[in-house]
Amino acid sequence: MTFRPGSNLDLFQKSGPEPSQITFPLMMSVGAAVIGSLQFGYNTGVINAPQKIIEKFINETWFERYQDPISKSQLTAIWSIAVSIFSVGGIFGSFSVGLFVNRFGRRNSMLMANILSFIAAALMSFSKMASSWEMLIAGRFVVGLYSGLSTGFVPMYVGEVSPTSLRGALGTLHQLGIVLGILIAQVFGMEAVMGNDDLWPLLLGFIFIPAIIQCIVLPLCPKSPRFLLINKNEENKAKSVLKKLRGTTDVSADMQEMKEESRQMMREKKVTIPELFRSNLYRQPLLIALVLQLSQQLSGINAIFYYSTRIFEKAGVEQPVYATIGAGVVNTAFTVVSLFVVERAGRRSLHMLGLLGMAGSAVLMTIALALLEKLKWMSYLSIVAIFSFVAFFEIGPGPIPWFIVAELFSQGPRPSAIAVAGFTNWTANFIVGMGFQYVEEVCGAYVFIIFTILLIFFFIFTYFKVPETRGRTFDEIAAGFRQTSATGGEKHHSPEELNSLGADSQL
Repeated sequence: MTFRPGSNLDLFQKSGPEPSQITFPLMMSVGAAVIGSLQFGYNTGVINAPQKIIEKFINETWFERYQDPISKSQLTAIWSIAVSIFSVGGIFGSFSVGLFVNRFGRRNSMLMANILSFIAAALMSFSKMASSWEMLIAGRFVVGLYSGLSTGFVPMYVGEVSPTSLRGALGTLHQLGIVLGILIAQVFGMEAVMGNDDLWPLLLGFIFIPAIIQCIVLPLCPKSPRFLLINKNEENKAKSVLKKLRGTTDVSADMQEMKEESRQMMREKKVTIPELFRSNLYRQPLLIALVLQLSQQLSGINAIFYYSTRIFEKAGVEQPVYATIGAGVVNTAFTVVSLFVVERAGRRSLHMLGLLGMAGSAVLMTIALALLEKLKWMSYLSIVAIFSFVAFFEIGPGPIPWFIVAELFSQGPRPSAIAVAGFTNWTANFIVGMGFQYVEEVCGAYVFIIFTILLIFFFIFTYFKVPETRGRTFDEIAAGFRQTSATGGEKHHSPEELNSLGADSQL
């Protein structure tokens, strides 16, 4: 289904609203929420650097129990489960988002999720003392549950407290929290810090500290004004919250937008996940949301996050841990770049630029790894390729899929859509985390060619199917899809016409 030229395109081509003021209550609310993103990033990256030390612990524990060394295949299987069980927890957590946010609200759901963080920290911290790698795996599963919930709660809350003109920039902070978490995990994972035989349980259990901070700060933050008005019908509270968040007494424009969305929601009612799939009205935004999630995870980025130390070792880098940290710094720096340009360049253009850049970097990486045996200087090219791969990821495919789902759907279907999108994201994450080692053994240096083909497919899809959402209210975006659905979306038109969906976003 494609957008037909005509009146529905006009909804995507309005000039955006006037820039909004950044206030302390707004930044405190977004900052407190993004602690959940940091937790997700930390637990994604923390398992990378201490791999050999934890494998040694598994081997010793196995020997204590069975008086026999563990086989290579058994160790690979246990380690792969310890890495990828995090994603299994994420799958269950992300699919449960709608159950929590509709009942408890966005802020309170984030607060309650910290119980899981405390449980996970305890399991992983005491796994060595208890001589139990099963506790380590259980802890990774529980913190995966927490992270899966957070990837739904955080973008939803941030999107709903942010003014329209800042929604993209503040939405990018979710991804900034993730990459900062990864970088912190990489630094803490150094042997001189906590990545050693004695302190690795503390490295994994460190997550209780950000959980405590979030438990202190979140109660000081307001509930989502959209949740208060649309879900709870508490107009005065919603208006009071908006005045604090916007730093002005005149919030009539925001209230009017939310009331219009509320009226629309009364017509469309709360949408369950089965209804989301059955309805023609949501078919196109759902397809876009799911493919964008797949473009993030099947880009190959998690192969880098989970196994970068090993990739650098194979490339002949003398200090692979420092190279991995370097990738984390690049990761963070380019997320900041995305934060500043996403409201100027637009979502669609940045996503396509990122996908194309990653495809080029993956080709470079393949060439470098394939010729490494013949030309030693190719190890430097592999580092450049990995750094550019990570940089292009953070320009578009990293931050944009997280917050664009909340933009594509109105209040009624939004929780279900975010749950389905999160489920898709985490399932793809699990497939890459579990399967990369085995695929790499078969394909060798050519493993990233698979990701190159996928990246080109996602680029073509984005070019033809994804509209620009910059500067549009939630209701304007949803109205565009409603009109497309009403007209049937049968007519196919030229790339130039399709590109006009994002005409205001060209770099």
